[in-house]
Amino acid sequence: MTDRMGLAEKFLSGTDWAGADTAPLAGDASNRRYLRLSRGTQTAVLMDAPPARGEDIRPFIAIAKHLLAAGLSAPRILAQDTDRGFLLLEDLGDDLFARIIPREPKIEPDLYRAATDVLIHLHRQPLPKGLATYDASMMADKAALAFEWYGGTDQCSAAHEAMLTALSYHADDSVLIQRDYHAENLLWLPSRSGVARVGLLDFQDAMRGHPAYDLVSLLQDARRDVPPEIAVDMLAYYITHTGQDEGRFSAAYHVLGAQRNLRILGVFARLCLRDDKAHYIRLIPRVWAHLMHDLDHPALADLAPFVVDGLPAPTVAYLKDLESQCATAPQP
Repeated sequence: MTDRMGLAEKFLSGTDWAGADTAPLAGDASNRRYLRLSRGTQTAVLMDAPPARGEDIRPFIAIAKHLLAAGLSAPRILAQDTDRGFLLLEDLGDDLFARIIPREPKIEPDLYRAATDVLIHLHRQPLPKGLATYDASMMADKAALAFEWYGGTDQCSAAHEAMLTALSYHADDSVLIQRDYHAENLLWLPSRSGVARVGLLDFQDAMRGHPAYDLVSLLQDARRDVPPEIAVDMLAYYITHTGQDEGRFSAAYHVLGAQRNLRILGVFARLCLRDDKAHYIRLIPRVWAHLMHDLDHPALADLAPFVVDGLPAPTVAYLKDLESQCATAPQP
């Protein structure tokens, strides 16, 4: 038994879930681990977030409470140990958008509209106190990860300056952004009503930011292809239902899209090269396609040449070379 398992059992011993059956749940790119607990027909979820590995469950607790108070479906917190990094959570089930759409493709437009309705609703709520801001400087630094890890030339500093200028022009920190708002983190809960039909996961990194940010995360998904007509419709739907200026909001959407996709390129390459998680490499071509689409917008005319000239296209040969540098890559 590992030390963490022993601590987990001690934590659960003080709850109604002591001695429950356990089964692993899919995790994410973090150091958190999830277990489903079963007791007869009832289930719950244990989050194991080791503080020694840089995890902190307090932001998750604070944002979960905020989302629940707004009438949204974040997991209810059943028990917590902030010192040791354990949370006992309501189990919202397995019907992730990314799983249910292949089974029921006809409801895909309805799911994306429901997810967009959640953003419209959330963006009308007061901001929680003490939320840090995802400002232009921080975003530009995150975008530079593409040059640091995915590959680049001495164009990095010029690209950083162009990215910072574009982001500064579209600065807005008026809403809570969850930052990983996409089909792998959204659950379909059709027995609930209204905006509560969408279950929310992985929001502990929430910050203050631009209203377009989570919409970009939803519609320019790194892990699955969102039909272009749905992306176009939901962008227009959000603009219509929030009273945004169409031209300015669309420009911000693409500027934030470029920032996000550059960051993801860098993060996925880093997960391979530093953390030996080679499977993220196969997602890079989709992220690159999103980036090229964003760079076509006039708002990014100054940035586009630095990115196109400074970053290698994800050819089969380049990605194979990148993957070969991962310690866990298959050996010939």
